[in-house]
Amino acid sequence: MCGIFAYIGGKQALSLLIAALKRLEYRGYDSAGVGIHGEPIKVCKKVGKVSNLEQACAGGVDLAGTCGIAHTRWATHGKPSDHNSHPHTTSDRNVAVVHNGVIENYQALKKQLMNKGYVFVSETDTELLAHLVQDLRNDMGASTTWIQVVATALQLVEGAFGVVFLFKDDPDLLVGARKGSPLILGVGNGEYMLASDASAIIEHTQDVVYIREGEMVEIRRSGYQLQDMKKVADTMKSEASPRGNGVSFDDNPIVRLEMSLEQIEKAGYPHFMLKEIMDQPNALRNAMRGRLYHRDDEQPAWEIKLGGLEKAPEGVENGLSPLARMADAKRIIIAACGTSANSGMIAKYAMESSAHLPV
Repeated sequence: MCGIFAYIGGKQALSLLIAALKRLEYRGYDSAGVGIHGEPIKVCKKVGKVSNLEQACAGGVDLAGTCGIAHTRWATHGKPSDHNSHPHTTSDRNVAVVHNGVIENYQALKKQLMNKGYVFVSETDTELLAHLVQDLRNDMGASTTWIQVVATALQLVEGAFGVVFLFKDDPDLLVGARKGSPLILGVGNGEYMLASDASAIIEHTQDVVYIREGEMVEIRRSGYQLQDMKKVADTMKSEASPRGNGVSFDDNPIVRLEMSLEQIEKAGYPHFMLKEIMDQPNALRNAMRGRLYHRDDEQPAWEIKLGGLEKAPEGVENGLSPLARMADAKRIIIAACGTSANSGMIAKYAMESSAHLPV
């Protein structure tokens, strides 16, 4: 599974990007890379572990800067290699992008751009995004903002994506967007982060905004603005400003992450899988907390509290709540594959023993 992290603020970005990628290692990956603002954008990418990238970045390459993007890749288009690793850039490194997801119509768009003279150096679908944004900027003119260009480009794309763009001509800008792939904005003290996973943000801030489906975000050191991707693109078609009425989102609030840095560490175990195995009693305890309880000390019988399942939905003929319907079930079906199927077999034994129902 690919991982994204981006940073803009007052600190040197490289060490923060590398540390974040290490937080995302548990997701599985085959290569990693970073891109840091400069003229042109400075990029370092390596196949293999994040430690390989860290060594390459320490090898005398100038990667100073306070605005950057980073990525761990799990190959979908093209083999694991330095060239296929993210970030991907235009040939002049004016635009850089990291991307999670799959662009379904990339072959058709890539052919159009190649016919215009664009040269592709990777086998990925992601590189298309950098060239497409640059091509549209050339067509739309320098007076067009980057968020307008990105919104227009992403309307041409079919598939799923979580993306973050970095631009050479604007050292105070990151543009992120999502469609079908998660993206989280971390709000710090004079600094901002974008990530595909909260584990990459938690050591910097617990204040986050979950970017919603179809949203994009323009981030500067002075603040951020959420906008509707389609509305920005549609407004461009009518030659109006994308900051007009109905575009900005004011109802996507900052929320507090309910997790700690300790929860995402290996806690002394050699790898995350062993930690997760040994942590199952705590995970089960936390999952049941507040949902399985004693009504009072004098009556030790257990009570179940499942919010949202205890009230019958409006318009239901029998008036039964979802919880009552589950309690009245005559059969339980568990659908699973892989290691989840093994867990399902254990659950089958426990449920048949306790509930005396066929599972």
